[in-house]
Formats: sequence, C-alpha cells, structure tokens
Amino acid sequence: MRISVSEAKSQLPDLVRRAVAGDEVILTRQGHEAVRLVPLKPAADRTARLTLLAAVRMSGGAKASPGPSAARRQDFLYSEDGLPG
Repeated sequence: MRISVSEAKSQLPDLVRRAVAGDEVILTRQGHEAVRLVPLKPAADRTARLTLLAAVRMSGGAKASPGPSAARRQDFLYSEDGLPG
C-alpha cells in the first residue's frame, strides 16, 4: 500500500496495524517513496538470552588456536643490533 505522508497523518493507527499484520505500507512524499513501515522483531526474553549465552560458553572448545606473536612477527627485517638490515 502506498499513501502520502499528509494522508497518513489521519490514518496512522490503521497503517501501523496493517504493517504489523504483514502488509507493506510505504509513505510517499511528493510522489516518491520516502518511508516504509515495518514491524519490529520482538526482543528475546531473558530466558532465551541466557540459553544462548550458555550455548556459546559450552562451545568454548571450538576456539581458534592463537597465531604467532605480533611482537615477533617482523623480526626478520632487523639485524641483531635492532637496525633495519
């Protein structure tokens, strides 16, 4: 559904209801699409977040092994006395 912003002012509660129900609601300004009304995804409740956090903690064994130390990575560029060689 496409509707101008000026018309939408008087119909906002109905437009919000339609967007939540799944209808595509696009507000236009001077004939050009300006805004699309979309429903927000419900936030995860506390139990779902704790369950996800526990699952992530349990998968800790899948961590990547550490790579070479960044402090020693470019030592080959310098001589024993620390000058570029």
